[in-house]
Amino acid sequence: MPFTIVRNDITKMTTDAIVNAANSSLLGGGGVDGAIHRAAGPKLLEECRTLGGCETGNAKATKAYELPCKYIIHTVGPVWKGGKQGERALLSSCYKRSLEEAEKLGCKSIAFPLISAGIYGYPKQEAIEVATEAISDFLEHNDMDVYLIVFGRSSVIISEQLFGEIKQYIDDNYADSQPDSRRRGFFSNKMHNRGANKAEKNSSPLLGAFAPMSPAPAAAPMPVLEEAAADMSLDELIGSESETFSQTLLRLIDESGMTDVQAYKKANIDRKLFSKIRSNKDYSPKKSTVLAFAIALELDVSETEELLGKAGFALSPSIKSDVIVRYFITKHKYDIFEINQALFSFDQGLIGA
Repeated sequence: MPFTIVRNDITKMTTDAIVNAANSSLLGGGGVDGAIHRAAGPKLLEECRTLGGCETGNAKATKAYELPCKYIIHTVGPVWKGGKQGERALLSSCYKRSLEEAEKLGCKSIAFPLISAGIYGYPKQEAIEVATEAISDFLEHNDMDVYLIVFGRSSVIISEQLFGEIKQYIDDNYADSQPDSRRRGFFSNKMHNRGANKAEKNSSPLLGAFAPMSPAPAAAPMPVLEEAAADMSLDELIGSESETFSQTLLRLIDESGMTDVQAYKKANIDRKLFSKIRSNKDYSPKKSTVLAFAIALELDVSETEELLGKAGFALSPSIKSDVIVRYFITKHKYDIFEINQALFSFDQGLIGA
């Protein structure tokens, strides 16, 4: 995946490069800096002594020595001073300069800690916003697997308001949180309304309800099907039923006006994976991949369900991650990085490759 958040010890990452949140001397310190120096061994300090330090917002590379990666890219983040001393620009520069340095070294993958969010006091919510923005800007024009390494959910914080809204949506729509009697009505009402047209769905009070788990949408009432069939030839009817996930996706991309590159980058999908999808009309994707493309194409709920159905999946009220993704779709929020931050905050798997 081009950009993902993972829980790990950065000294254990086998990416081509890892980033060290260093101090300006580059001679080691506490936190991540100290851990990397200890794991890399004394030769790292010897090389760092030859670099003459590093300015805040800049980055310099060294060998990785005893670490499982190839390079260590040392960057100096800003100390938080209330946000009015250019901290945001300096922090953004840390990510940009580190990525540029990795590209010069020919790296295909890189792992970052959350820079400046420890003893330097940068607020975590704002720190991750800067990281996400800088990394996503870089990935628009470059191919690289980028990992943001955190120790736990508390390291990735979405706003209290957004967290509260999503939690309420989960409470209202997550099947495991509903009494049995309410859940039965929830599904039967949804089934009753499956034949409604798109406009009716968008105005329905049941917009927050989910489709039952099935590989394809339930059949519409017979009069609706007969009316639709009357306007279609036999070849068109057969074609509409036989279109695969890959064919449907490529058609939707064409209809959206996006290029293939714009689509897979917006979906946070690797170029190689997209090539497999394009070259194989019968490609079987993971559900997270389908959802990522639904977000990239800014599909509504019914369109997302249709695309999922082509791959044999469905949005489920019994899967918390589906509930969260649906929340963003109903709110017309299609930033995949924001969605993945929310999923991580609720301890759910991320969407994408």
